[in-house]
Amino acid sequence: MIISVLTLFPEMFESPFSHSIIKNAINKKLIKLDLINIRDFGIGRHRTVDDRPYGGGRGMVLRVDVLFNALEFAKNKFKKKGKQKQKIVLLDPSGKTYNQKKAREFSKLDHLILICGHYEGFDMRIKNFIDEEISIGDYVLTGGEIPAMSIIDSVSRLREGVLPEDAAEIESFSDRNGSMSLEFPQYTRPDEFNNLKVPKVLLSGNHQSIKTWREKQSKRITKKNRPDLLKS
Repeated sequence: MIISVLTLFPEMFESPFSHSIIKNAINKKLIKLDLINIRDFGIGRHRTVDDRPYGGGRGMVLRVDVLFNALEFAKNKFKKKGKQKQKIVLLDPSGKTYNQKKAREFSKLDHLILICGHYEGFDMRIKNFIDEEISIGDYVLTGGEIPAMSIIDSVSRLREGVLPEDAAEIESFSDRNGSMSLEFPQYTRPDEFNNLKVPKVLLSGNHQSIKTWREKQSKRITKKNRPDLLKS
C-alpha cells in the first residue's frame, strides 16, 4: 500500500515513523510512505503557495492551482495499468469524523492520498478534485499534519503482515456481532500491587470463564464511557 501525503512540512513525518511497528512495516515494504512537498509546486521564484482571501479576512489561504498540481503529481506518480483502488482525502475540521470503520476501509486501498492544510485553510475549489473530507475530532489544529499521522498509523497497522494475525480483531472499536465496544481490561505481573489484585478468573486457567469475563467487562466499560457505541 502507498500512502502519499501532500504537506508544507514533510520533515514533521520523519520522527513519528522512524520507530516501532510502522517503521518495521515500511522496512518490510508493506507500506510505502510518500511525502510530497506542496511548496515544490508553488508559483514563481519564491514558490508562493497561498494568498489573501477574497472578501477580506485574517490569514492566508492555500491556492487551488498549487494544490491541484501537487495532487496530480501524487496521482500520476504511482499510476498503474488497470484498475487501482485509490482515494483522495482532504483533512479538514468540517469533514466527517474519522473512526475505526473508516480506517478499515482505507486499509483496503492500493493508494491513499492525504492533503494537509495549513494557515487559514484551502481555496474551496480544491474540494471538486477529492473523494472525501475527514476530521479527526471536534477541535481545530494548526494544520493537517497531525491528523494525517493519526490516519497513517491507524491504517498501516490494519494491513496484512504489520501486526500478528488477528491482533486487531479484539481491540477497542472492533465490530462484534453488529456492534462496537471498547476493549476489556488487561493485567500482568505482579499478581498483587499496593493491595490491588488481578481478578481471580484470569489466573484460573479456565478459558471459557476468561472469555465470558472479558466480554462482560468490555460491555461494562463501553456502557460507562461510550454508550453511543452500543446498539440495541
